[in-house]
Amino acid sequence: MNVLLTGGAGFIGRWVAKRLLDDGHNIVILDDLSNGREANIAEFREHPGLKAFVQGTILDEKLLGSLFLEYAFDICYHLGASINVQDSIDDPRTTYNNDSTGTFFILEQCRQHHVKVVFMSTCMVYDHCTDEGGITELHPIKPASPYAGSKIAAENMVLSYFYAYGLPTVVIRPFNTYGPFQKTGGEGGVVAIFLKNKLAGKALNIYGEGTQTRDLLYVEDCARFVVEAGYSDQVNGEIVNAGLGRDISINDLARLIAGNKVPIYHVEHIHPQSEIQKLLCNSDKASKLLGWEPQVTLEEGIRRTQQWIESTDLI
Repeated sequence: MNVLLTGGAGFIGRWVAKRLLDDGHNIVILDDLSNGREANIAEFREHPGLKAFVQGTILDEKLLGSLFLEYAFDICYHLGASINVQDSIDDPRTTYNNDSTGTFFILEQCRQHHVKVVFMSTCMVYDHCTDEGGITELHPIKPASPYAGSKIAAENMVLSYFYAYGLPTVVIRPFNTYGPFQKTGGEGGVVAIFLKNKLAGKALNIYGEGTQTRDLLYVEDCARFVVEAGYSDQVNGEIVNAGLGRDISINDLARLIAGNKVPIYHVEHIHPQSEIQKLLCNSDKASKLLGWEPQVTLEEGIRRTQQWIESTDLI
C-alpha cells in the first residue's frame, strides 16, 4: 500500500514506520519535528519503501493536498499531534489547532481521495478506572486537560466521517506507551525518565503521592496494534483500546527501576487537576477484532529500554 504516516518521526511513529516498511509498504512521513526528530528515522533514509520524509505541518492544507495528489495514498496513519498535557494546559490553542483542526484537515483530504484513516487517540480521554476488569471502550470519558478535550473532539470528527460519508476510519486508544526512542527529558515518559536518572545516579522524583497507577504498553506491541488496525475492516467505525492489562503504581514502578541504586523522592505535582488516579486497560475488543495481544512483559520492556538508553546518545 501507499501510506501517509503523520508524526512518523516521533517515538511511536518511528516504530510504526519500521513495522510498515518491514511489511513491504511504501510510506511518506509527514512531521513538523515539534515532538519528533529526524534522527529517529535515520536508519530508514535509504530504505526503498520510504518514498519521502516531509518536514511540514498538518495545518498546511496546500501541502496536504499536494501530497495526496502526488502519492495516491491507500491509508493514512494519523499520529501527528501535540501530546504534552502540561503544554496543553499552558497553551491550549496550539494543542487544539494541532489535535482537532489538524485532524479535520487530514479527514478532508482522506474524504476527497477515499483514504482510510487510523486515528491515534489516547487513554488520557478516560475517567479513572473503577473496575478491576479494566477500562473498556464503553468506560466514561473525562477531558481533564485541553489535550484530552482536543483528542475527544478529533475522535468525534473521525467517527462522523465514517457515519456521514462511509469513510473507513478507526479510533485507537493505546495506553501509556514506553520503550526505545522515547525522550528521556521533561517531554518523555515516566519509564524513560526514571531509567535515565537511575543510570545517571540521580534520584527519581515522583509527582504527588505516587499512588496513581498506569498500564504501561511496550512500544513494539503498540506499533503492531496501530498497524494492524489499518489492515482490518473489522474495526472500521470503532474505538479500540490497547494495553498490557496490568497496572502499576508510580511508587512501585520507581522501586522496580531504582532497585537500591538511587533514592526516590516525592515532589509537588505540576498538574494535579489533570491526574488520572487509576488507568488499567481492557483490550478484549482488540483481541476479538484484531487478534492482538501484548507480547512483552513490563519487566522485559524495562530491560530492553534500559539497554537502549545505555547504548545510544539519542536521548
